Amino acid sequence: MQNTVYSVRREVSGYIVKNIFASLGISLYVLVDTLFIALAAGSIGLATLNIVLPIFNLFNSLGLLLGVGGAAIFSLNKVRHPERIEGLYSELIIFCVGLGILFAIIGNLFPHQILTLMGANQQTINMATTYFRIVSCGAPLFMANYVTINFVRNDGNPSLTMRAALTQTAFVIFMDWLLIFGLNLKMEGAALATIFSPLTSLTVLSSHRHFAQRQLKLFKTKVHLKTVLKAARLGIPSFLNEMSTGVSIFIFNLVLLKLGGNYAIAAYGVIANIGIVFLAIFNGVALGVQPIASREYGKHSYQNVKIALKIGLLVTFSIAIISYFLLLIFKAPIVDIFNAEHEAQLVAYAIKGIPIYFISIFFSCLNLVLMLFLAAINDARGAFFLSILRGYVILLPSIIIFAYFGGIAGVWASVPFTEFIVASLGIYLTNKKISTMQIRKESLL
Repeated sequence: MQNTVYSVRREVSGYIVKNIFASLGISLYVLVDTLFIALAAGSIGLATLNIVLPIFNLFNSLGLLLGVGGAAIFSLNKVRHPERIEGLYSELIIFCVGLGILFAIIGNLFPHQILTLMGANQQTINMATTYFRIVSCGAPLFMANYVTINFVRNDGNPSLTMRAALTQTAFVIFMDWLLIFGLNLKMEGAALATIFSPLTSLTVLSSHRHFAQRQLKLFKTKVHLKTVLKAARLGIPSFLNEMSTGVSIFIFNLVLLKLGGNYAIAAYGVIANIGIVFLAIFNGVALGVQPIASREYGKHSYQNVKIALKIGLLVTFSIAIISYFLLLIFKAPIVDIFNAEHEAQLVAYAIKGIPIYFISIFFSCLNLVLMLFLAAINDARGAFFLSILRGYVILLPSIIIFAYFGGIAGVWASVPFTEFIVASLGIYLTNKKISTMQIRKESLL
C-alpha cells in the first residue's frame, strides 16, 4: 500500500512538472508576443491586441471543450472498456477542423462588424482588422491543437506535450521577431507568427504515432453528434473557464474605455497578459492532476484520488505565494518593459492595478485545480457550477458594480473578490464529493 501511495505521488509530481512547462511555454509566447507588439506598435498596439484577445479565447475554449471532455472519456474507459474510445479522437478532430473553417470564413467576411462590437474605435479599428483577419484563418489549427494535446497527454505521453509546447514557443518567438522587426510587418507579422504556434505544436505531437504504449488512433470516420455532445458535457467546465477570460476581457475593455480610454485598456493588456502566465502555471498543475485522478477514480482507488488532489493544491498555492511577492517587488520594472513610448498614464494605471488585481491568484490557483478535478472524477455538474460562477454570474456584475463605486481601482478589485467567493464554494463542494467516496470522511482541506 505504501509503495502504491509513493508511486502515485511520484507520478502526479511528474505529470505536474511536465504540464507546467507545457502550459508555461504557451503563455510565455503570449507574453513575448505582447512585448513585441508593445515595442513595435506602442500603446495603441497593446489596446488593439487586447480587443482581439477574446477571439483567441473562443478558439481555445472550443478546443478545450472537446479536448478536455474527450480526453476524460478516454481516460475513464481506456483500462476497462477500450473498445468504446477507438474512434473518439478522430471524430472530435474532424468536427473541430470543420467548425474552425466556418469561423475562418465568418471572420474574414465580417471583420469590421465583429470588431466594432468588441470595442474597437477609430484609433484601433484598422490595425485590429488586419490582425483579426489573419488570426481567424488559424481557427482550425488552434482548436485541433487543444484537442490533440489533451488526448496525447491522457494517452500516457505528457513528455511529448511538454516538448511540443516548448518547441512551438521557441520557434514562434523567433518567427514573431523575424516578421515584426526583421521584415517590419508589425501587427500583420504578429498575426502571421501566431498561426505558426498551433501548426508547430501539431507537427511535434504527430510523433505520438511512434509511442509504443499508445491507444490513440486517427482515421477517417463519420462524426456522430452523440459523441461530440458526450465529450462537450465533460468539457464544459474547461470551456467556460477559458471562455470566461474572453468574456471578462471584453467587459473590462468596454468599462475601461469609458473610465480611462485606450491607455487604461493598454494597462489592462499588460496586467492580463502577466496574469495569463500564472493562470497557465495553475492550469498546468490542474492538467497534471487530472489524468491520474481520473484513472484512479475509474479504478475505485479513492485514496489515490485524494493524494493527487492534495499534491495539486499544495503546489499551486505555494507558487501563488511566491509569485505575488515577486510581483509586488518588481511591478515597476515589469510595467516599464511594456511601455516603450514612456506613457505616464499607462504606468499609473498598471502600477496601481497590479497589487490589487493579483490578490486573485491566491484563490484562482485553487479554483482551476478544483474545477478540473471535479470534471476528472465525473462530477460535471459541480465543475460546471463553479465555472459559471467564476466566469459569469459573479465576475461580470462585479466589474460593473465595483467600477461604479471605485472607478478603475474597483475594476481591478472585482477579480480577487470573484475568485475568493468561488474558492470558498469550491472547497465546500469538493469536500462534499470526497466524503461520498470510500475513504475516511475527514476534511479534505
